[in-house]
Amino acid sequence: MLTILVAFITFGVVFIIRYALNSLVFSSSGSRNRNLPLPPGSMGWPYIGETFQLYSRNPNIFFASKQKKYGSVIKTHILGCACVMISSPEAAKFVLSTRANLFKPTFPASKERMLGKEAIFFHQGKYHAKLRRLVLRAFMPDSIRSFVSDIDSIASEALKSWEGGLINTFQEMKTYTFNVALLTILGRDEMIYTEDLKRCYYTLEKGYNSMPINLPGTLFNKSMKARKELAQILAQIISARRENNTNKDRHDLLASFLGNKESLTDQQIADNVIGVIFAARDTTASVLTWIVKYLAENPSVLQAVTEEQEAIIKSKEDSGEERALSWADTKKMPYTTRVILETLRVASILSFTFREAVEDVEYEGYLIPKGWKVLPLFRNIHHNPDNFPEPDKFDPSRFEVAAKTNTFLPFGSGIHACPGNELAKLEILVLLHHLTTKYRWSIDGPQNEIQYGPFAIPQNGLPIKLCHKKVKAIV
Repeated sequence: MLTILVAFITFGVVFIIRYALNSLVFSSSGSRNRNLPLPPGSMGWPYIGETFQLYSRNPNIFFASKQKKYGSVIKTHILGCACVMISSPEAAKFVLSTRANLFKPTFPASKERMLGKEAIFFHQGKYHAKLRRLVLRAFMPDSIRSFVSDIDSIASEALKSWEGGLINTFQEMKTYTFNVALLTILGRDEMIYTEDLKRCYYTLEKGYNSMPINLPGTLFNKSMKARKELAQILAQIISARRENNTNKDRHDLLASFLGNKESLTDQQIADNVIGVIFAARDTTASVLTWIVKYLAENPSVLQAVTEEQEAIIKSKEDSGEERALSWADTKKMPYTTRVILETLRVASILSFTFREAVEDVEYEGYLIPKGWKVLPLFRNIHHNPDNFPEPDKFDPSRFEVAAKTNTFLPFGSGIHACPGNELAKLEILVLLHHLTTKYRWSIDGPQNEIQYGPFAIPQNGLPIKLCHKKVKAIV
């Protein structure tokens, strides 16, 4: 009880201090720029702002209602921060690309401590550029094509383990994407560390959205201990790699980090490995979960995907090729690829991203004060009927023609765009190949609600019953 009391008192003090600081930023910025108004909008309750409204309502309704009332540039206050939300393609381009130097990526301080201050997300300039080159080198097609057969095996084994029972789709997809992430980050030889890495990471992730109170017994405290152990395991792997000099001809991310002439420290490598796991796992698992839902709800789309995937199998049989998928096979899946793109648009896993103004910025006659967060609203852009007619309709055919510039931003844009998008698409295509050609599934119960953890997923992680097509019916 004493621990809980101290935690609440600590949080109360932090609450008051942060609210006072945010109020000071708000007041001083306005006084320095009396000729420039702040954008229209509501700041909501003190400190809390409009956080509850954001996370308790359907995001489509929340963002759309704000845009309808105030326009495409809106002020608000969420997660303890004064913010400006932007919802036009032009504004997103301004923040993410054209004037990206005026806006730095930002995360809550607690998440920075968990992922590591040297992670790519928290930097810009020369250090960020160097890290981005190294990550891209590991995740570009020339590198990830060497992992296709391994990902094929991981997908087959995962689906086989789901047969015959009721599964939580999101949780199972998280396991699948974690296994793929570890493979492409550490390569095949270090897979002996998988279970220890998973154990530590699972504890770490439980604290991602906890209050940053580092007292014994709290989630945050347990997460920080797990993070320390995770770094120690990675240090062992890094030391063994350096000692044995086994990086030659390897294509994994760790090889890219260690093969860099401007060598990174162990802490920099560990922080970025943990950061990449964080970025690669839940987002891709969320996309896969939504695809399973949309395919179940759209039989004609499922049939088209299945026929495309079965044609690949028949082609391989006719030519006497091995059954396992190859890199060339994944290039023969245009319709399935459009299904992925439409899922990214409709579900908009990342409803928005955070940036922070590094100086006072003028945009469309409004002031964005230094220190304020700026939120490009991807969901609004993806669901704007001017950009995508009938935006709530799931229609992969709309991607037969490329989307208009800056209207489709599932991986962000500019110098901070997701460098792992090719890997994400590859592991999704491979799993869908086996899922649609070998299995049938049904959703257990109604699925009309969305939950956040922190990414948008169907309620309860989309429970499904899955069985092999050789079985007559799903029991």
